[in-house]
Amino acid sequence: MASDARDRFTNFFQKRVANPLMRRNPMQTLLETTGRKSGEPRRTPLGGSRVGDEFWFVSEFGDKSQYVKNIEANPNVRVRLRGRWHKGTAHLVPDDDPHARLQELPQFNSFGVRTFGTNLLTIRVDLTD
Repeated sequence: MASDARDRFTNFFQKRVANPLMRRNPMQTLLETTGRKSGEPRRTPLGGSRVGDEFWFVSEFGDKSQYVKNIEANPNVRVRLRGRWHKGTAHLVPDDDPHARLQELPQFNSFGVRTFGTNLLTIRVDLTD
């Protein structure tokens, strides 16, 4: 029950406070998916790391995250890294160890994902440009 209340609080805080502020930062990493119902672009601030032509990150709520549901419906995404947009194809990687992956990613974001996450899921975006 405590996990459910924590998830609701975290979702509310991210949706209403943190994400709107972070989206305004031109250097904030963003994931852009296509809304599975609306067809409109949906931009989510997140942390992760580019490794060659791949971008890796961990979803704190896994398949409960709206952007993960959008990826499942349409894996074509864009990622804004250091102010520049890159097209790519997102892949859910459930066999990857998300805790080990978080050790390789930027620690500020990883701390938040570890602290508030209840259903960790690794995601890889194959960048095409």
